[in-house]
Amino acid sequence: MQGGHDLGGKQGLGLINPEPEPIEPVFHYDWERRVFALTLATGMLGEWNIDQSRFARERQHPAAYLNNSYYENWYEGTCRLLLENKLISKNELESGRAEGTVSLRLRVPSKKDAIKILSSGGPTRMDVGTQPKFNIGDSVYVRKKFTDGHTRVPAYVQGCIGEIVMHHGGHVFPDTNVTGNRKGEHLYSVRFGEDSLWGSNEDKNELYIDLWEPYLELK
Repeated sequence: MQGGHDLGGKQGLGLINPEPEPIEPVFHYDWERRVFALTLATGMLGEWNIDQSRFARERQHPAAYLNNSYYENWYEGTCRLLLENKLISKNELESGRAEGTVSLRLRVPSKKDAIKILSSGGPTRMDVGTQPKFNIGDSVYVRKKFTDGHTRVPAYVQGCIGEIVMHHGGHVFPDTNVTGNRKGEHLYSVRFGEDSLWGSNEDKNELYIDLWEPYLELK
């Protein structure tokens, strides 16, 4: 937030001018709709999880990631996963024509199953087996550079101090789920003041971010 009016983007990339939500279309172009469908359809094959899908998009060259639009990054990530899991060849990707046969190992859902999957989603709650380290009202510090892999802690909040306002229980930890190690960690809602995040004293805005226990230290 800059001056209480403009929404700031990533450092050096200027301001963001978002479309008003009531008039923003779900898809701006027809190809975005197709990329969205492709991402969901390939995800239902069961060859990767949601965090691996996110990490595939993030593993582009930083300049390409920032230059691409939202659904361009989805497309790049899906192509990477299809190639890495040997579901298609590079030649098939470039030509747009299938050369092999569908692997019998793939879980290809029926239309009925696909609708069920989309409507129910995947459960994220997990039994952690330990007591939470933090209590409501605790002041916590967000660790810097927690991992070089996939993480769900925003860069702009690392190194900042916040306050625990809610404990959500145990949930799948993205940072290990991306390696195929599905385990749970305690998840908290943490409140940050604008002064803690950006050193601003102009407004008293607050931001609430859900953060997993390994990201945090007691201040």
